[in-house]
Amino acid sequence: MIPGTEELLSKEKVAAYIGFDPTAESLHIGSMVQIILLMHLQRHGHTPIALVGGATGMIGDPSFKSEERKMLSEESLQKNVAGIEGQLRKFIDFDKGAELVNNYDWFKDFSMLGFLREVGKHISVNYMMAKDSVKKRLETGISFTEFSYQLIQGYDFYWLWKNKNAKLQLGGSDQWGNIVTGTELIRRIAGGEAFALTVPLVTKADGSKFGKTEQGNVWLDAKLTIPYQFYQFWLNTSDEDAEKYIKIFTFLDQATIEALIEEHRVNPAARNLQKRLGQEITVLVHGEEEYQAAIAATAILFGSGTREQLEAMSENTLLQVFESVPRFSVDLNLLKAGVNILDLLAVNTQVFESKGDARKMIQQNALSINKEKYADAAGMLTESALIAQKYMLIQKGKKNYYLINFS
Repeated sequence: MIPGTEELLSKEKVAAYIGFDPTAESLHIGSMVQIILLMHLQRHGHTPIALVGGATGMIGDPSFKSEERKMLSEESLQKNVAGIEGQLRKFIDFDKGAELVNNYDWFKDFSMLGFLREVGKHISVNYMMAKDSVKKRLETGISFTEFSYQLIQGYDFYWLWKNKNAKLQLGGSDQWGNIVTGTELIRRIAGGEAFALTVPLVTKADGSKFGKTEQGNVWLDAKLTIPYQFYQFWLNTSDEDAEKYIKIFTFLDQATIEALIEEHRVNPAARNLQKRLGQEITVLVHGEEEYQAAIAATAILFGSGTREQLEAMSENTLLQVFESVPRFSVDLNLLKAGVNILDLLAVNTQVFESKGDARKMIQQNALSINKEKYADAAGMLTESALIAQKYMLIQKGKKNYYLINFS
């Protein structure tokens, strides 16, 4: 942080901002660090300003990127802006002092010559070249478009300082160079003083990138990352990461966190630390109802679960929870006439290699249909066995699942 920042926050109520560029239609969990910073500010009486970069999103921040971002179409950009603004409204109360702004509003009528005269003349090329975000790109090349990004972000800070009394900009540590360019512009243009505070980028204990899974980013939008998958991400964090993340991504007090960590170190197999972490952040992002649905989906896949819980799942959640299990497609007319369980599992599908294998598993009470034990090797199945009017979940033993789609 810039010297004096801590004193500033302690002696007065401050307007402080963080910028979110609309590079995608949703923010991801890495963005939650910045969102929670704004939430903390509001909880302590300060004025958070969330800036959505309708202008900067047209350019692309080069900070610590190995190559230039692809330009977004205007249609994609507007869709992304709308999505991010909607998400920010879930976390920050803009009816109680906080502000939501879009830097396109003050850049749309700013001519290039005007920007060069009013802004560009105040910052030297040498100053801009010294920034790590630029130096790291010199070998692979950086366009003038991305080179100018720090000036544009710097002007954001100046505009908000002048028009919204924003004295502080916050962000990830990768934004330090861009942020201090803003404080420098405020000093050189207006002789004013502004402050900066950055937080370290969140990493995983093994050095891999935080917020990534085999499926890609963990998004805040439930359409892109369903609440079950969102909850599972936190549930599957390592012990070391869970101890760190619960301090960053929750509003639990210090005593509660220390008690959870101590309990976890005594009995790590229970994974109560990960469960509480998953609960807090899933409720924060998706709400209590979706958290309970994620718990039910977890029980279905990894624990007992019930048919009622299975039937309560949406089709989208069902398909994503069981996206990695073998699937079979069967003609729905087969069920309308009634089909023998052995024929279904060993002839119409390949859940079992033979009817004998299927019969043996049923006789051993080791087969479940839609989370209910099935014990009749001569039984007939009809449409009443379906969930969501088209699916049947077969469980063989404790861990082997198969999803049959009737259409």
